[in-house]
Amino acid sequence: MRSPVPASRLRAAARPPRSSSAKTATRHTSGGPLVASDHPHLVYGRRVLELEARAIESLAPRLGAGFVRTIDLVLECPGHVVVTGIGKPGFLAQKLSATLASTGTPSLYLHPAEAVHGDLGRVTEADVILALSNSGNTEDLLRLLPPLKRIGAKLVAITGDPTSPLARGAVAVIDIGRMDEACPLGLVPTTSSAAMHAVCDAIALTVLQSKPISSDEYALFHPGGALGRRVMRVAELMRSGVANPVVRETEPLFRAVAVMTNTPGRPGATSVVDRRGRLAGIFTDGDLRRLVERGHQDFSVAVRSVMGHKPRTCLPEALVQDAAALMHEARIDQLPVVDGQGRPVGLLDVQDLLAARFV
Repeated sequence: MRSPVPASRLRAAARPPRSSSAKTATRHTSGGPLVASDHPHLVYGRRVLELEARAIESLAPRLGAGFVRTIDLVLECPGHVVVTGIGKPGFLAQKLSATLASTGTPSLYLHPAEAVHGDLGRVTEADVILALSNSGNTEDLLRLLPPLKRIGAKLVAITGDPTSPLARGAVAVIDIGRMDEACPLGLVPTTSSAAMHAVCDAIALTVLQSKPISSDEYALFHPGGALGRRVMRVAELMRSGVANPVVRETEPLFRAVAVMTNTPGRPGATSVVDRRGRLAGIFTDGDLRRLVERGHQDFSVAVRSVMGHKPRTCLPEALVQDAAALMHEARIDQLPVVDGQGRPVGLLDVQDLLAARFV
């Protein structure tokens, strides 16, 4: 296992080169001006990345009994996984809590300073506490040890010092090890933060791997934004109930036009069903326009004589993004949604896709 590069070596590597030998040039990924590949800023920036990469690489052999114990505690936790930390570890604690919550493990972030002023009331005996501190001597966290012990919550320490007071007060310790920071002063949390962040991801994803959630559960936790759209089901977006236009195939054409006009939202189509209530076809505004262009004047004919046969359909549990792709490929603006017996239970309209930003 390679040890992290000392900060002194990193600073030395960042000094401008003394030689005036030919330099290669590189272009910024944004298409900006050419710069020398040995420009001091590039040299130093690359060294920072190398140092943090080595810090993360050094973690794998460190994971042991403490990590296993932590995962077991989280999996068996009947309450919440409470994550705490302050400063840079505090931001990582918030991210870990958010990742756990978004993947099906109830979790909350507890600010140490607020905890001693009443927020400890959020913690119960059923909870597991994950406390993040590189030094393990953070005063704000150490003040929590006595009350957490009285409450009965189980404490896990994620720290760079397994002999620290925080570690001694924990039932499990994940040791990230001591490491030189990438900061020129050797003070700003950088490599230690990168290592702690990686360990937090390892915890959250190992828990997820041990109790995987279904795509439906994941969708429940991510209803908004681009991620929510990726897992949204047709049943959540389709027009149903009184907003789902349906006519019998034996009804006259004027009745189909009336249904399309009077249905809430005025969809540009109506599903057409047979005597058993199963989808037999679809009649759209486009069909009506083409009939008028051809001089058709008899609106008393049965709608089945002018409807579109064998329309494309989807199921309510289908992903909206898949339904949108089908509509785009077929160049259609409405898609009937049918159940397992072929009965229309909804209608997906391109306007709904536009409103939900699928197209």
